[in-house]
Amino acid sequence: MSRYSKIGFSGNSEPSFTLPTVVAVNESFLDQKELLNSANWIAQYNAGIMADLDFFIGDEALSRSRSSVLYTLRTPIQNGQVNDWDTMERFWQQCIFNYLRCNPEEHYFLLTDSPVSTPESRECMGEIMFETFNVPGLYIAVQSVLSLSAGYAYLKSISDENSDPSSDMTGVVVDIGDGAPHIVPVVNGYVIGSSIKPFPYSGSDVTQFVSQLLQERGELLPPEDSLDISRKVKEMYCYTCSDIVKEFKKHDKKPDKYIKHWSAIKPKTGVPYTIDIGYERFLGPEIFFNPEIYSADFSTPLPELIDRCVLSAPIDTRRALYKNIVLSGGSTMFKDFHKRLQSDIKKIVDERVAATNAHHRVEVRPIEVNVVAHPIQSYAVWFGGSVAASNPEFYEYCHTKEEYEEHGASICRTSPVFKGMY
Repeated sequence: MSRYSKIGFSGNSEPSFTLPTVVAVNESFLDQKELLNSANWIAQYNAGIMADLDFFIGDEALSRSRSSVLYTLRTPIQNGQVNDWDTMERFWQQCIFNYLRCNPEEHYFLLTDSPVSTPESRECMGEIMFETFNVPGLYIAVQSVLSLSAGYAYLKSISDENSDPSSDMTGVVVDIGDGAPHIVPVVNGYVIGSSIKPFPYSGSDVTQFVSQLLQERGELLPPEDSLDISRKVKEMYCYTCSDIVKEFKKHDKKPDKYIKHWSAIKPKTGVPYTIDIGYERFLGPEIFFNPEIYSADFSTPLPELIDRCVLSAPIDTRRALYKNIVLSGGSTMFKDFHKRLQSDIKKIVDERVAATNAHHRVEVRPIEVNVVAHPIQSYAVWFGGSVAASNPEFYEYCHTKEEYEEHGASICRTSPVFKGMY
């Protein structure tokens, strides 16, 4: 769960819809003066029904909130955790009936959840899906495991080699989307919860930093569109450099080659304008490798955090984890991001091996570091879910409506695959 929700049907290679996880609610019905009279219960009842019916989700919600003061924008997910279940239920309702246009009583559902989510959160998911939508079966998957299986499935599809599935379900998932990034080690499909490392900066921080750099340089961005423009600049022009000092020199030496231009029309006045995009192109993604340029609150680079994550895992799994570092999320799609990440992690590991050899006078075997990049990184979790749900054995692993009615929502705390607590 993140700022964007991806929905679709199993067996497809891409999600049918990618929607901003926001809901625009019309609360004006509940603010009418006649409702202040507690005796007028009919008016209160009707207003409650109208408020429940008059809402929009996704891009339509954003559009309504901009064009009308009647609609209040709600975000049910903050930092990867659901904090408003009523709004989340409304969002799922629109997703199922208006976008997927399916009868939930005839379909099994797969939902994804954050690796650091609470068991109570999964119980709430189960209650809503079984009670409100009356689904026949539900499986709640950990996002990191699906990302790993997506990378494995993609690489297997382009390779003729027969590899061991269990070894390919071991790796480190670097999940950086628009919110709540995490570095998650997975061994044979099991998430090592004690070794999960959060990273405080995400794609939205890159957008914010690009906007800040443009404004500090004197570029005149329309205030109401500054973040939207910065997001588009980030997606179209930003890339990862190998050496920030050399990159500054390249831009200064040949500005015509590296400076890009963005032209648009101001929405309120209709006046056309153009902005120049220079250092922002490589400084934006640089916050993952030098976070102190964005904020002094956190200074540990992403490669160092990944190294710490692996070192905190069981010692017999570390070589396998270094060998399969899988990228997931739209903010890992920057050009050459995987090369820079692999180079920096390899440098840290090689320095430690060399220091160990010199200090203890032993010959430690070199450690292979491999960062896996593939074209489906931006929707790797969804693709992994699509592959899992299209497996004939998927129905055996789902929690069923009968089990829910017999045991209650507590069944959603456990994984039918691993028979243990999430």
